[in-house]
Amino acid sequence: MSKETSKDTIADIEKEFRYIAGIVKQKGREILHNYPITAPQFIALQFLLEYGDLTLGELSNKIHLAFSTTTDLVDRMERNEIVKRVKDSKDKRVVRIHLLEKGEQIIKEVVEKRQQYLGEVLTNVSEEDIEQLSRVLHILHYEMRENRS
Repeated sequence: MSKETSKDTIADIEKEFRYIAGIVKQKGREILHNYPITAPQFIALQFLLEYGDLTLGELSNKIHLAFSTTTDLVDRMERNEIVKRVKDSKDKRVVRIHLLEKGEQIIKEVVEKRQQYLGEVLTNVSEEDIEQLSRVLHILHYEMRENRS
């Protein structure tokens, strides 16, 4: 943080992020009502899409849920034919969670609807402001990843 950035400005940014995050979370839940998954399941599916097959422990760590909670979550998704458990090809003792086509389709549709919502929200914002917002968000994301502590 530069010396010129006031505490009031930082407080304002934090408040706006909190409000935006709340709205996005609520809109996401509304979109998910049309699908056979919960918000935590959607988060798990996104990690499986991004990282590929994961063990229960790896998935549990990524979604920040207890191992037992993650097991229940995967059980429900497996019953809904969204994921399946598969033995690791290199070590048969290891079981990985594999994202099925139905799960990929759900993610694709939900993300498209979220992007459509964001596009609608940004209708009255100038192209220049949208580009600037995108650049600043990329910078912020980079700084957050680099400064995890």
